[in-house]
Parts: sequence; structure tokens; C-alpha cells
Amino acid sequence: MSAQFDKLMRSRGYTNRSEAVRDMIRKLLETEHLNSDSNGDCVASLSYIYNHHESDLANRITSTHHDHHNLTLSSLHVHMDHFNCLEVTILRGTIKNVTNFANQIIATRGVRHGKLFMAPIEIREEQHMHEPTSHIHSNPLI
Repeated sequence: MSAQFDKLMRSRGYTNRSEAVRDMIRKLLETEHLNSDSNGDCVASLSYIYNHHESDLANRITSTHHDHHNLTLSSLHVHMDHFNCLEVTILRGTIKNVTNFANQIIATRGVRHGKLFMAPIEIREEQHMHEPTSHIHSNPLI
């Protein structure tokens, strides 16, 4: 078992066991948090590939994005070839809402590949003073 762990550790670029174990524990805790608290907050990246020539697909995807505009922080659109597009969308919201949005996009007929990566965060609101008014910032804590 030790030799297998050392081989895995080296293949992933770790220089010592403590770094590898630390990351394994962090991933386990993140997974547990994401699975146990659907009302908790997260940041996420959603990547998907689709054929933009497929009937009305781009409009359906855009419509889904507009229906969930409050989750989207940024989006990147790449033309991979004459037919296929890659989109990467950065999201922030509750784990439940982000997951539901991602599932809706990935399940859209014509989306060929989709993957969601989430990291749990805690949102802290802080008041910020400017003369003569103040406002509140929502700051994610990772």
C-alpha cells in the first residue's frame, strides 16, 4: 500500500507525503461540505462543449444563463472549430442553485461534454465607508 501511495504521490507532483495527505483531507472535507449543506455558498466553474449549429441550441443556452444571471460572475466563449464551442462560466451562489443550473446546462440536448467544479466558500458582508456614503461588500472566504 505504501508503494502505491508513493507512486500516486509522485505522479501528481507532490514532493512529500504530508503535502499529499493534506490535499486529500482538504478534498474530503470540501466534498463532505458540498454534499451536506446544499444551502451553503460556493464558487464554481462550469465547462461545456456544444455544437453551435444544432437547432436553436445557442439561444436555449443563452436563455438559461439569463434565467440564472444572479449566479454568473464571468463567462468565456471559445470557438474550437467550425462546429464546436467551449464555454467556461464562473459561478457563485448556493451549492443547490449552482448545481441545478449546471445540471440544466449539461442536460440540454446538444451539449456534448460538461463538467462542474465547485469549492465551498463562506460569504461575509462588510460595510465599507466612502465620503459621504457607505455601502456593503460581500466578500467570499475560502
